[in-house]
Amino acid sequence: MKLFIVVPCYNEEEVLPETSSRLQEKMQFLMQNQQISEDSHVVFVDDGSKDRTWIMIEELHHRNSLFSGIKLSKNRGHQNALLAGLNFAAEHADAAVSMDADLQDDINAVDEMIKKYNEGCDIVYGVRSTRDKDTFFKKFTAETFYKVLRRLGGEIIYNHADYRLMSKRALKGLAEFKEVNLFLRGIVPMIGYKSDTVAYERGERFAGESKYPLKKMLSFAFEGITSLSIKPVRLIFDFGVAISGISVIVLLYFLAQYFMGNTVSGWTSLIMSIWLLGGFQLMAIGIIGEYIGKVYLETKARPRFINEVILNNDGESK
Repeated sequence: MKLFIVVPCYNEEEVLPETSSRLQEKMQFLMQNQQISEDSHVVFVDDGSKDRTWIMIEELHHRNSLFSGIKLSKNRGHQNALLAGLNFAAEHADAAVSMDADLQDDINAVDEMIKKYNEGCDIVYGVRSTRDKDTFFKKFTAETFYKVLRRLGGEIIYNHADYRLMSKRALKGLAEFKEVNLFLRGIVPMIGYKSDTVAYERGERFAGESKYPLKKMLSFAFEGITSLSIKPVRLIFDFGVAISGISVIVLLYFLAQYFMGNTVSGWTSLIMSIWLLGGFQLMAIGIIGEYIGKVYLETKARPRFINEVILNNDGESK
């Protein structure tokens, strides 16, 4: 089969030399063993990098036709950059493997992915076998996110990020999803088709800094939850009903105390209740506003990304 490995990049000049070297070695191994065709490629997608990332991609392409490149017109975020590469692969390849530029995901898992593809799987998910190398905080927050998202109704593969193989048919199916608010980890399972998983051990980043600090990770998690599920809004309604029920009971209690002639002192509880309910109302408005904002962005139907330059075997296109 003709395989494309899609690698989104943002300020990755420190890791690109090692990443390209390892991927070239892996692709040549797969070609020599006739697991993939000689027309297979590694596609680097530059997501508006501010360093020498795109210059290095151009140099790689000119030195070796194995490497192709896509330069987005501006920074559009990891998910959009990944989608740009997958859409390109859908037009030129039989299957595509997506992975991050830091190669923390074990590239040797690609062999097993190809094997499962040949057995008839359209989607093969790379799943972390363990999180022993993560800090306690990162492990706890990551596993909590997967569990919460599942409880809220999101169809997501546990301990899976964006390391996966997709067949041409699956890539075409992905292109049918038009939403602007992208969360590919939740969208890909919606495609259907036969799928399987491959377990691997995630390594350490060998250079550069993580592009997902805590603040960005929390934002990404919230984006995923609100993109895949409306249960947060329903939970607000359920909580409101519960508070109303409790309020009626408390009201009846105070009325009884009043008619019994008991003096009720409750300034502390009153103030606490006002602050509690006021905070909850603001939170509820914020969550509802998040969904309204998503509807606003979706109705505009703006392009998710714009390709500025594409480097492939046919030369450079703009």
